[in-house]
Amino acid sequence: MDILIYLIPIALSLGFLGLMAFLWTLKTGQYDDIEGAKWRVLSDDDLPNHGDRK
Repeated sequence: MDILIYLIPIALSLGFLGLMAFLWTLKTGQYDDIEGAKWRVLSDDDLPNHGDRK
């Protein structure tokens, strides 16, 4: 049972760290454009032009 003295603060610290990371992502606007990501995946702008190949 002595291990709980270490495990409980570690678990609380990791939970708090996860909460802070989530709040940081909200603050920096990571979830603002959810619909745009699925359209960016479908765009072919980064593909080279292979029109000269036969």
